[in-house]
Amino acid sequence: MSDFRFIEEKIFRVIMFISTAVIALALLLILASILYKGLPAISWEMLSQTPSGGFYFGKHGGILNAIIGSAYLSIGATALAFCVGLPVALYMNVHLAKRKKLINMIRFFLDLLWGVPSIVYGAFGFGIMIFLGIRTSLLAGIVTVTIFIIPIMVRGMDEVLKTVPRGLLEASLSLGSTKSETAYRVFFKQGFAGLITAFLLSFGRAIGDAASVLFTAGYTDSIPTSLMQPTATLPLSIFFQLSSPIEEVRVRAYASAVVLTLFILFISLLSRYTSKRYQKNKIQF
Repeated sequence: MSDFRFIEEKIFRVIMFISTAVIALALLLILASILYKGLPAISWEMLSQTPSGGFYFGKHGGILNAIIGSAYLSIGATALAFCVGLPVALYMNVHLAKRKKLINMIRFFLDLLWGVPSIVYGAFGFGIMIFLGIRTSLLAGIVTVTIFIIPIMVRGMDEVLKTVPRGLLEASLSLGSTKSETAYRVFFKQGFAGLITAFLLSFGRAIGDAASVLFTAGYTDSIPTSLMQPTATLPLSIFFQLSSPIEEVRVRAYASAVVLTLFILFISLLSRYTSKRYQKNKIQF
């Protein structure tokens, strides 16, 4: 029996090693392909200018409109989702702490919503726009992306708040604090590092999605000056440039992909730094 367990452990160790190697290799190939094709095309002109007439035919211009549009949309959607998601996550872990079946049901539905493809959210937002008579705009994109990332943010915050010791809840209530005071003064501070990480990861999901804004945010070569104007995003800019039959334009798409990848990398590193930076404020038991 001991020999069988030893062989079984070896087999699963090899499987895990192969799986890790395949994932790492795939990631490296993707990054190498993007960097190899995109880095030579990056220039200050491309990053600092909006598309001029003929940009999608290989002429002058840049992707500044998509960079700023992505920032507007992702920051607005993530901030709005945070305002909705934080109270929900705190309510689940403080006010509903003893109602396990209800919490598990809420988590189940949030997981279902998390798994819904983003194009479905885009179609849902587009249907609401038609019903209300709203045109494609930055506001419509923000609302659609907010609905899309709320399940992601709530579940991320929920997993963080689940790690807060239950003894803190009991101790706070025994000292006369209300559940709302316990939620925002105890649980929020205790899980602050993880909550910020969930916020940043949701921001990365918002800035990198194309399908949810394809029908709602629209696309324009100019920088929006109001919420009711359409806006460009980096994912859609990459999509439209890759659809061009002109080689120079397709190369610019890879350069845009490099910019988007660097954004995501920065957000990931920032989330890790924030988590370690504020981890020392966590009460240890």
